[in-house]
Amino acid sequence: METEKLKAYKRVEAARSKGRPTGRDYIDNLISNFTEFHGDRRFGEDKAIITGIGKLKNLPVTVIAMDKGHTTKEKIAKNFGSPHPEGYRKALRQMKLAEKFGRPVLCIVDTSGAYPGIGAEERGQGLAIAENLMEMMTLKTPVISLFIGEGGSGGALALAVADRIFMMENAVYSVISPEGCASILWKDAKRMKEAAECLKLTAKDLKELGVAEKVIPEPEDFKVGSRNEKRVYYLLEDLLYEEFMWARKRPMEQLLEERYQRFRKF
Repeated sequence: METEKLKAYKRVEAARSKGRPTGRDYIDNLISNFTEFHGDRRFGEDKAIITGIGKLKNLPVTVIAMDKGHTTKEKIAKNFGSPHPEGYRKALRQMKLAEKFGRPVLCIVDTSGAYPGIGAEERGQGLAIAENLMEMMTLKTPVISLFIGEGGSGGALALAVADRIFMMENAVYSVISPEGCASILWKDAKRMKEAAECLKLTAKDLKELGVAEKVIPEPEDFKVGSRNEKRVYYLLEDLLYEEFMWARKRPMEQLLEERYQRFRKF
């Protein structure tokens, strides 16, 4: 049992590891002719979420990606990947435009959670997330969410009401961090390895539970600039393209009903 606990937490550590590809890296390697859009037209710009349009092979897509950055300067500018309300509203604005022009939506998720600061709460953090959940459930275009690192709580779910969930092998998805869970349940954050096992947050666990549809294998040295990094992107490009093409052929009413029932099962 101890081996399993350690195994689950090792996935968490891998999801948080330095040098792991960020949302921007996935955009640069998967999407051609990418044009970025900024701002929510209500308050301002949130650099923790990148939005824009481009091409996945020859298919026009809208991309919404959480990005933590690599350098200390980038991490601070992007709030360590924890979005503010304006980030979620910017994402929703692009989703509605994708719906209008018939573009599939690719969401790339990597966050420890939405930013819980006073300013974010004053600007309606909870409402911004709730509006995304509601609107994505009935968004009339195919949606795929790809988890590339951490998938923390409602901050991740706000970009994950999708027709399909793809997860990188070392990505995680949970209602709370292992440390937070251990602190609440046992008043001891040091029991995070035990909490990680209980939470069933690994890609393998979530596929078995029906939360995720595909787990993307990762090479051992999966870092930016590593020898095998490009192979992962080639595999992903094919998988995403095939899934989007399949989804576009389905009647929209059927796609929306299946999306709704998918979440009712949870």
